[in-house]
Amino acid sequence: MVRKTIAAGLCALMLAAAPASAQGPAPDRALLQLDWIPTGEHAAYFAGVGRGFWRDQGIELALARGYGSGDTVNKLAAGAAQFGVADLGAVLAARARQDVPVKSISAVYTHSPHSLFVLRSSGITTFRGLEGRRIAVTPGNSHRLYFPEVARRAGTDPERITWVNTDASAMAALLITRRVDAAPFYSIHHYYTNKAALSAREEIVVLPFVETGFAIYAASVATTDDMLAKNPELVRRFLRGLQKSFEWARDNQAEACKLHVARNPEVAQDDCEGSLKAVMGFVFTDHARETGLGRFGAERLANTWRVVAESLQLPPAWDPAQAVDTSLLP
Repeated sequence: MVRKTIAAGLCALMLAAAPASAQGPAPDRALLQLDWIPTGEHAAYFAGVGRGFWRDQGIELALARGYGSGDTVNKLAAGAAQFGVADLGAVLAARARQDVPVKSISAVYTHSPHSLFVLRSSGITTFRGLEGRRIAVTPGNSHRLYFPEVARRAGTDPERITWVNTDASAMAALLITRRVDAAPFYSIHHYYTNKAALSAREEIVVLPFVETGFAIYAASVATTDDMLAKNPELVRRFLRGLQKSFEWARDNQAEACKLHVARNPEVAQDDCEGSLKAVMGFVFTDHARETGLGRFGAERLANTWRVVAESLQLPPAWDPAQAVDTSLLP
């Protein structure tokens, strides 16, 4: 009887311990700092979290709204986030200027959706003749970085433009109420921004930077040198989750937006779908098929740096490959 009691007790202890051991190690916690307020542009990230694609990689991923690419780079460098969405130009500039220890580990937009939004009623139809105009901008916004080059190509003096610093969430309202003459947005935000303008009996016209011959990389995902050196396996697993999230969102756009809206109820379903559809045209491109998803082509990388260097008067001979590392991509 004593032996049976002891055996039963040992059995109970083993059963009590079994669930804990079966669970395996706790997932790594990581934060993805976005570059902007969470519009439909970011639906793939929220859908990936909702579908558990990062959890499948052993990562419990949190998402934080952004305040511009420059701010994202600074937060990464300060250790406030493990990963971030930032324009490649902002990463290159920070690295070249101050050797900020941040690198882009995956391309997201293979060509630039940078553009200027103006009201049709303003009479502005090109980048020429913008002297004396007021343009809204967020601190560290990559549009501000590139605009001098765009203005130069159009024959406009960028020094004679007034930049009005504001929060990302206020830019569209400032434009629609005519408190500024223009506001920089990715063209993928036109659907929902124009819907708001139409309700105010205005209409937004898009002036894409690419119309001036501006073919450069734009949004990328970045991390720190320290993360690459000390935890490359976490980076590798994060990138697997990233690509799975974008591929699934591409093939399930309405469902991806439902997951996005569930986390961000201020975003309307149709607005999300309009933005997400446009996003996929910048991610899954002929260029991405040639280079491999997420990878940077040498020629376009060099051209992106040339534009950044000219805009910011940085050394053109500096090698932009110092600011990218795609070795851990799937």
